[in-house]
Amino acid sequence: METVPAKTIVTNAKAPSAWFGARYMMNIYRGCCHGCIYCDSRSECYRVEDFDTVHAKENALAIIRSDLNRKTRSGVVATGAMSDPYNPFERETELTRHALELISAYGFGAAIATKSDLICRDIDVLREIHANAPVLCKMTVTTTDDALAKKIEPRAPSPTQRFDALARLAAAGLPTCILLMPVLPWLTDSGENIRAIVRSAKEAGVMGIYPAFGVTMRDRQRAHLYEALDREFPGLREKYAARYGTRYSCGVPRAKALWHLFSTACDQAGLFYRMRDIIRRYQRGYGDGQLSLFL
Repeated sequence: METVPAKTIVTNAKAPSAWFGARYMMNIYRGCCHGCIYCDSRSECYRVEDFDTVHAKENALAIIRSDLNRKTRSGVVATGAMSDPYNPFERETELTRHALELISAYGFGAAIATKSDLICRDIDVLREIHANAPVLCKMTVTTTDDALAKKIEPRAPSPTQRFDALARLAAAGLPTCILLMPVLPWLTDSGENIRAIVRSAKEAGVMGIYPAFGVTMRDRQRAHLYEALDREFPGLREKYAARYGTRYSCGVPRAKALWHLFSTACDQAGLFYRMRDIIRRYQRGYGDGQLSLFL
């Protein structure tokens, strides 16, 4: 695997109360090989060339150790915003695992976003962190249909594998959450799909589901999505172009009705779906360095 230079890796979050209560952000890898047709991180503004090729950041663990050592306040370190921390190369590099070991050693919490069941490899480290600080394991799920997922997330683990991973994490006593995002217009925005995700989440012992009923589109991201729609779903590109044009934030048709269906299903299943409730639940019981910042 090739590397890219980095001066710092654990950085301050811009708005800690707005995104799962994280005070810090950490991205060890650059680029992603899941091939998801909708990924916002392809956008030009992020300046990631050759996005489908994964690179590790040079001297990542030494930099992370130094970054954590300099922090004057503890808090939750989030990872997975720009690249999946459990890409296939992680099986060999173990950079994410060793970074979590450092997070544990320095007394920080962790909030991980991934599409990979490889996260289960690190249950032991996550439980070690959770003994002293908040942990939230977030799994992106857009559909329960493995065949459809193969078209929209071609090289990511299947939804079946993801739900199995969520069940293992929950059984280990770790707080889990589904990122139901994006919800793709005319592809994953059916009531049947939303109900199936809520039902599967309940069966897996998931704590909550956080949704975004739509998709973002801009420059390279839009071009990549349209190319995939032409290939996998002929005729759908024209519907997207006609409805959304060059808009960035593209909500699904019938968003209000879908939200009502989703929130009702979550209430019936006992699942949290508002950001503030998810934050309060997974950070409950921890000290001033964590929970009090967000309430």
